[in-house]
This record gives sequence, structure tokens and C-alpha cells, in this order.
Amino acid sequence: MNIYSKKQRWKLILAAFAAIIVFVSLWYTNVLVGKIAKEEQNKAKSWAVAIQRKAELVNYTQELFEKIRDEETKKVKIWAMGTKEAASLDLDIDPTLVVEIISSNKTIPIIQTTSDGRITSSTNISEEITNDSLKMSRLLREMKEKGNRIKINYTEDAFNYIFYGESTVFAELREVLHDQIESFNKDITSNSASAPVIYATENDSVLDYGNLDSVSMQYSSFVTSKIAEMKEANLPLEIHLTENETNYIYYADSPLLIKLKFYPFIQLSVIGLFLIFAYYLFSTARKSEQNQVWVGMAKETAHQLGTPLSSLLAWVEVLRAKGVDEDTIKELGQDIGRLETVTERFSKIGSKPNLEQHDVNKVISKTISYLKTRLSKNVKFSQIGASGEVLASMNIPLLEWVLENIIKNGVDAIGGDGNIDINITDQSQFVYIDITDNGKGIPKGQRKTVFEPGFTTKQRGWGLGLSLTKRIIENYHSGKVFVKSSEVGQGTTFRIVLNKNMHNGRNIHSYSFL
Repeated sequence: MNIYSKKQRWKLILAAFAAIIVFVSLWYTNVLVGKIAKEEQNKAKSWAVAIQRKAELVNYTQELFEKIRDEETKKVKIWAMGTKEAASLDLDIDPTLVVEIISSNKTIPIIQTTSDGRITSSTNISEEITNDSLKMSRLLREMKEKGNRIKINYTEDAFNYIFYGESTVFAELREVLHDQIESFNKDITSNSASAPVIYATENDSVLDYGNLDSVSMQYSSFVTSKIAEMKEANLPLEIHLTENETNYIYYADSPLLIKLKFYPFIQLSVIGLFLIFAYYLFSTARKSEQNQVWVGMAKETAHQLGTPLSSLLAWVEVLRAKGVDEDTIKELGQDIGRLETVTERFSKIGSKPNLEQHDVNKVISKTISYLKTRLSKNVKFSQIGASGEVLASMNIPLLEWVLENIIKNGVDAIGGDGNIDINITDQSQFVYIDITDNGKGIPKGQRKTVFEPGFTTKQRGWGLGLSLTKRIIENYHSGKVFVKSSEVGQGTTFRIVLNKNMHNGRNIHSYSFL
């Protein structure tokens, strides 16, 4: 009966079921994230279309603004011509037309100067400015800086200059246009919901931005990396202000969408950690209960064996008194001694071990000597390696139990006909015991599971021998036991590592190994 195999099968089934749940959860979440991302893209495109239409309106307003500017320039030129004609005393000119031309200018501020810059007249300028020479000079300088100047030649040597500024209507339109452009830029950033957005020119000069840290946006390196990141995430939206001017809207996924992308992984991680912690607690509690059951059973077994053992010892003395063959008495005594050893082993389960320095060679020789008479004669034993006394910290009854379990497994592997080689290596701090058989070997996938409770390849057996072996060596002796090497069809080598000094390794007083 392979209890471990059944347990492994259930573990695999549960793991596969959990994997299906995780896959379905991730797939469905990914579908939802994809739908939300698609909706965000559609909203961004619709928003970009609206922005483009508003940009066209801004562009049209700007073109209209330029036309008005040109018209005002033409008006000033006509007014200048009228002024020139009025100054000339040409009797062929209709004075009514000249007067109408001059008087038609009601909005454009004009300053007329002589060739040497002296102000001679002004039109459409408030009295507050005309009565203040400093303000007039400042206004004249502003007109000169803008280049709004027309030269009027009266004669070859006599000419004046006419300087003009923006009309009140034009200034109001310019303010409206400026406000509209500002509103346009703000719409780009404020209407972008929670998604980070950057509105920039073709050369990545930032015009405005939204949902980004204002301090970080002051650094060009951050802006460059952010635009590159946004370009990679989504195609930029083009905004055509004029035929020759194209700006771009760069945007990234909203924080909510990013959180949704990572939420299932975080959720599964938290659930996984909770399940691992819960499994650890339940496993610890289960092992503790099992330990108590096994310790109780082992001590009760040792107690029950005590009575028949005492009786058998008495019967041996009776048989000796009756003159029974001494060889028979000796063999019977060895078996009774064996029962005493087994009883002692069970009695030590759950108790604090007593580790002492003993010769490894002697313990192994004694174990082999006992097993030779009780195993097939076709099994050949060899003990090689360090000669003389090899001391290590051990509990002899428990170490003999370990050696018997591994050797018996080797005998089962060779089918009762083969070799069992035991090699002892004496190191400065450790003693290595390698037990090798030339049996059927252990597949790679089972080299660790052979020590699990319930694992067995035999039709009859509980699969506890190697599990007890591992616990005795690692928990009682603070050592190690493992499959050193194995080849299918060629054999297996188990290695036992013992501390030479009883204070080496981990806490040697840890004794709860069942």
C-alpha cells in the first residue's frame, strides 16, 4: 500500500484545480482590463475629435484675426493718403471725399510726427495720454517697436511719419482669441479624466499637461522620458492648428486601469500567502498530533513487550537448567537480546536522546554480524574505509536501527542476491557512512520522496523505515542522510553524515522526530 503515492495524486489534482482557478481568474480579469482600456481609448479618440474641432475653430478665429489686422492696416494707409491729399492744395480732389476718409477712422489710434520725430498730431488717443508727454512718448515708442509706420511724402524733401496701433475692436478680439486658446489648452488637460496627458509641439516642447507632478515636469529629462513612455503606451493624437503647425497629445493609461492590471496578481499573492500560512499552521498542528499518537503507541508497545521479554528470559534459564544444547540457548538469547533492543528503541521515542562517543566501525560490524544470519546467504557484505577507531556522537540502538533500515532496503533492491558495501570516511569534523547496493536503483524524481512517510515500492509495507531513518539522523543526531547517487538498474548509495563532536551541528537535544 503506497500511502504517499495516493497523497501525491491528491496533491496534484488539487494543484491542477487551483491552477485552473488562477488561470480563469487572470484570463477574465485580463478581458475586463482589455475592455476598460478599449473604452478609455475610444473616449480619448472622441475627446481628441472634439479638441480638433475646437482647434479648427481657434484656427479660423486666428485667420479672421489676421484678416482684421490687414484690413486695419489698409484703413490706416487710406487715412494716411487722405491726410496727404488734404495737406496738398490740389483743387482737383473732392474735399468731401478727403474729409470723409479722414473722419472715418474712429477706432485706430494714430500719431503723426515730423521726419525728425516731433509729434504734430494724434487721433483716437485719450486726453489722459495726449496731455502727458511721457505717456505719449511711451505710446509712440511702442508703435515704433511694432513697426506700424507709414511714410507720407509731401515734397521731395518734406515728409512725415504716421504711426498707428491696434484698434479697440482689434484689442478686444485679441483678448478673446487669447482666452479661447487658453481655454483650448485647459480643455486638453482638464478633460482628460484621470489619465496623465501632455500637450506638446512637434519638437516636444510642452504647452500644457494634466495629472502629472508639477515639480517633476520642471525637469526636461523627466518630460523626455515621460513622453517616450507615453508614445510606447499609446499612439499620440494629432492636433492641426494650421496647415503648417501640428501639435500632439500624449497620454498614458489611467492609474485605475494600471491598478486593475496588477490587482489580480496582488489578490492571488495575498490569497497564496494566506493559504501557505494556513497550511503551515494546520500541518504543524497535524504533525504535532501525529507525533503524540506515535509516541504514545511506541511507548505502549515497549511497555507491552516488557512482560513477555521477562518471561522469555526466565524460560531461557529453565532450558539451560534442563541441559538444552548451548548453541540453541545462545541463538535464543540473541533473539531475546534483539527484542530487548527493539523495546529500547521504542521506549526512546519522544524522550531526550543520550549521545555519546562510540566507534562507528564496531557499531557497523555488530549490525552486519547480526543481519548476516537472518538474511539470504547470497547477499555479500563488505566494510571498507577508515581503519582503527572512528569516533562519532551517537545513540547506538537508534543508529543500529538506521543502519538496519537502509541495509534492508538495499537487500530488497537487489532481490536477495547481490552486494552491500559500507564505506566509512573519517573527516576532521564529520564521519561519512556510505551504504551502496547494486540493485535496481531509484529514479531521479523519487530520490527525495523515498524519505516521505508512506512512500514504498513494495506490495506489503507502510513506507516508514526511511522516514524514521531521516528523522533519527537529522533530529536526534543533528546529522544528514540522503541519496548520494543512484542509477536505474545499477544501484544506489545512501550517505549518513554524523558529527564527531557531540556539540557540532544543530541542537542535538531536538528529539521530536515522529
